[in-house]
Amino acid sequence: AGTLSPRSPMPHGYRLPTEAEWAWAARYALSSSPTKYAWGQALPVPPGAGNFGDAAAQNLLGSALPNYSDGYAATAPVASFSANSLGIYNLGGNVAEWVHDLYAFSPGSPGVVESDPTGPASGSQHVIRGASWMDTAVTELRLTYRDNGDQPRPDLGFRIARSAQ
Repeated sequence: AGTLSPRSPMPHGYRLPTEAEWAWAARYALSSSPTKYAWGQALPVPPGAGNFGDAAAQNLLGSALPNYSDGYAATAPVASFSANSLGIYNLGGNVAEWVHDLYAFSPGSPGVVESDPTGPASGSQHVIRGASWMDTAVTELRLTYRDNGDQPRPDLGFRIARSAQ
């Protein structure tokens, strides 16, 4: 596999959101405390929370979230479920999303808080955030879940962000 390099400095105009932007929009939408899941802090997944690996997808996936049905075996149309408090749809379910940052496991330095990190300067895979219609594990439903990849897959999409400058 080749090496990817994100554009730096960040371009003005339309682009993929950074991982930090995605996480802020998903977890801190109009709140000072982070949200654990797209629907709130606790399980079980409430009705209408999003498009996850449910009873409709069980024949495709082989497993399903217990006692949850969103009515879609695969990707649902945009706005099929409620937006978050910022008016953003599907941050926690439907398709997982590529973000601008390249993937690296870097726990950071103790006591150091980064401001607007954009990931490593080079790498072979992008960070993927958000749960999808294929996710059936509680870990994957958490807004903190990070995946990575360099290949297309049926549950992967992207979101466009725009720089304010």
